[in-house]
Amino acid sequence: MDLKSHSLDRLRKVFSGGIDIVETLGLLIIAIATSAAMLQETRVMVDAKQVHLADLLLMFLFLEVLAMIGQYFKLGQLPVRFPLYIAMVALARYLVLDLKEMTEWRMLAVAAAIFLLTVAVLIIRYGHIRFPYREDADAPPRKGFIRE
Repeated sequence: MDLKSHSLDRLRKVFSGGIDIVETLGLLIIAIATSAAMLQETRVMVDAKQVHLADLLLMFLFLEVLAMIGQYFKLGQLPVRFPLYIAMVALARYLVLDLKEMTEWRMLAVAAAIFLLTVAVLIIRYGHIRFPYREDADAPPRKGFIRE
């Protein structure tokens, strides 16, 4: 029985290490692709000799993705708030780009979605401050993808 549990422990360690490698490679690919897209967008702005609000919001989206990747590499965890921030900026960009073609109801729906995401961030932050995880106070960060 002891040999079986030892074999299972080794298998779990190998599997966990493999998942960590795939996560790291995936994040590196996303970081490289995001950086390339950011450079392409910069080239478009320079060639056009114009910068619009939509361009700035797109650049901000790229920076948020890179910040999310950086946070994962620093802490070993990914805060749920980062994708919510990215979604808020993406919706704001959509609102700015398609404002002329939108109906009033669609504008209200997008604004309501941004508001709901903001409320979600506030609830998550409040919950994290009011009810912190025990490992946040007692131990160094663990390796794991999602946090908060």
